[in-house]
Amino acid sequence: MTTATERYREARDHLLSLRGDHTRAVAEFRWPDVGPTFNWAVDWFDVIARGNDRSALVIVEEDGTSQIRSFAELAGRSDQVAAWLASQGVAKGDPVLLMLGNQVELWDCMLAVMKLGAVIMPTTTAAGPADLADRIARGGARHVVTNPDQCAKFDEVPGGYSRIAVGEVPGWADLRAAYELDAEPTPHPGTAPADRLLLYFTSGTTSRPKLVEHTQVSYPVGHLATMFWLGLRPGDVHLNISSPGWAKHAWSCFFSPWIAEATVFIYNYTRFDAAALLGQLRTNRVTTFCAPPTVWRMLINADLSGGPGSLREVIGAGEPLNPEVIDQVAKAWGLTLRDGYGQTEMTAAVGNTPGSVLKPGSMGRPLPGQPVVLVDPITGQRTDEEGEICFDLSVHPLSLMTGYQGDPERNAEAMAGGWYHTGDAASIDADGYITYVGRTDDVFKASDFKISPFELESVLIEHPAVVEAAVVPAPDELRLAVPKAYLMLAPGHAPDADTARSILAYAREHLQPWQRVRRIEFAELPKTISGKIRRVELRSREEQVANGEITPIGQEWRDDMFPELKG
Repeated sequence: MTTATERYREARDHLLSLRGDHTRAVAEFRWPDVGPTFNWAVDWFDVIARGNDRSALVIVEEDGTSQIRSFAELAGRSDQVAAWLASQGVAKGDPVLLMLGNQVELWDCMLAVMKLGAVIMPTTTAAGPADLADRIARGGARHVVTNPDQCAKFDEVPGGYSRIAVGEVPGWADLRAAYELDAEPTPHPGTAPADRLLLYFTSGTTSRPKLVEHTQVSYPVGHLATMFWLGLRPGDVHLNISSPGWAKHAWSCFFSPWIAEATVFIYNYTRFDAAALLGQLRTNRVTTFCAPPTVWRMLINADLSGGPGSLREVIGAGEPLNPEVIDQVAKAWGLTLRDGYGQTEMTAAVGNTPGSVLKPGSMGRPLPGQPVVLVDPITGQRTDEEGEICFDLSVHPLSLMTGYQGDPERNAEAMAGGWYHTGDAASIDADGYITYVGRTDDVFKASDFKISPFELESVLIEHPAVVEAAVVPAPDELRLAVPKAYLMLAPGHAPDADTARSILAYAREHLQPWQRVRRIEFAELPKTISGKIRRVELRSREEQVANGEITPIGQEWRDDMFPELKG
């Protein structure tokens, strides 16, 4: 066992021992010094995996078929893939674009590329030729690994990269040949902590996707904090709803569970079925479950009377949770649905941790090792009220990216003033609990009052007719701007005057007068390929409509169209 492994395990075990004691964990935890060389796949995964027959990965398909791989099997399989990739020219430092679904080969390749000291570029299968051309050019990809049904996309993508498919495709090497090799354990590639490991593209809610660079320690070691937030323990079975290619998949389907020596459980489906998911949770004795708020909203509309099965921890991620959702889960299952916060640029940074008091609407408190502060955007100084969520760079946060690759201007902006700027606004109370307000570029003023779109959206989606909501400022001659909501309706609700009246009345009843939603429009919400709403597009649309440049998508309903709402 290497010194790096020993120090890593000691830090992990210390956090496990402090489960339920957030205050002590924050006070006592220190990031481990892993020494001059570190490779998570060799120094951690292989150490816990060799000779370990416990299930490391369970993948269940919609038809009930499953694949189960033990820790020992994955260690051996990734050795085979590493040896074969090396024979195909994959070398230390080479960026490898990895575009696979939730299949065993994805985990094999993640470990194998890491073992070679190469750089992983996770990519969603939703990416098209234009996206791929941009990613390969900016990321400098030397190799591509994908499935046969994706290969045609690369016909239009220039570049001198090698082509590898999980299957037989003319002109592509077949990765399946790797599993015929008699491979020895992969030797340590000699990677240093500061060496590159991951290149992630963000979802691009406001502009062209950013290219985020992570090191051999920023995610592999930084996710110790994520493990603490999730509440993972050795022997757990962890299910996370997330698509491969995005950072959250690596958070909760790769690093955090295996840091804890837990099983990664995957349920593949083509169309979301709440009852089927609940059945899988119970049948497979899932102990910890993380899902975005959209999934949780669909679950609470299903029948939760069957109970939580073996669930101990339930977590929301991706966007802030609405208090109503938390309440419904508590009533049905007696479990506390916990929220948290992080970005592709970092690991989990803020969270409601196991055993902590939950404050309605709050994301929780800074996690161990995470130097989270709020900074006044005007003064650039730390504040104890409302401000931008930032990292204090004087503390040298280990879990933070090195920067945006190839973008010095954006880096200078993100790291200005001694802070890493998240672009997210929040408030903090006397106990250190942080409540999300919204993206700094989404918050706007109406009648000189500051409006948080998230607060208004949280109220609107509690109306039975509303599935999703996006609030943006609509130019107004009197008030300069008024809150307008673009809404997606639930099945069975018509986009007509009666529905509009009901929603506007509900908003009027449940919001402060200065927060009042005065206009609504029923429409499909524009989203990134990762599913996040592009409010910037809706804001621009409103400005163009006000200027007479374009016409509205559909019928706009205003509160002054319903005299009965006056008063």
